Amino acid sequence: MDQIVRYFFDFSLMSAYWPDILRGFLITVQMSILTVLIGIPLGLALAILRLYGIRPLNWLIIFYIDFFRSIPQLVLIVLAYFALPYFGLVLEPITATVLALAIVLSAFAEEIFWAGINAVHKGQWEAGRSTGLSFSKTLAYIILPQVVRISIPPLTNRAIGISKGTTLGSVVAVPELLNVTSSIQSNVANPTALTVGALLFLVLFLPFVRFTRWLERAYAHPRS
Repeated sequence: MDQIVRYFFDFSLMSAYWPDILRGFLITVQMSILTVLIGIPLGLALAILRLYGIRPLNWLIIFYIDFFRSIPQLVLIVLAYFALPYFGLVLEPITATVLALAIVLSAFAEEIFWAGINAVHKGQWEAGRSTGLSFSKTLAYIILPQVVRISIPPLTNRAIGISKGTTLGSVVAVPELLNVTSSIQSNVANPTALTVGALLFLVLFLPFVRFTRWLERAYAHPRS
């Protein structure tokens, strides 16, 4: 037991490297929040644009969705960081990682919102239009509130899964939590830093998981 504690919970190592680990944790938090704040609204915007039935635009949206749902997140991060400079766009490692993850999340979010839109009975549209509301107002006041309720469970689960992809930023030298703790583990030949990292991932994502579970219960679409 003493060996396990010394090997995985070396408090002297925790103390020595805590500032580095904390910086990595804060970067992970920042990247996760930005990914969600960019990806979900972008996905909703794409779903709304798709509703207007502009055929060339819809083709582009569908291609965007299919492409970015198919490509691995790691590949997209590498392309954003290493390939875009050849086109005159140089991104910082954190920016490249957040951009890649947000784009992937937006593609999945659009499909989730689109499924929610299709799940709303067409009678809801007809009822809204019959009262004199325009298409856009019917969408905003009647359809979207229902779509959001329907979309909450799959959307929150997808957001959590993709947000964890911040760990892939290590491939472009983002000093996020896993990168920092892995480097410390390699330098000192002791996995204590990884243990701390795992606990901090729980601190970050477990409340989010519990919060999304509460959202599912509080705002779930009522069953017929």
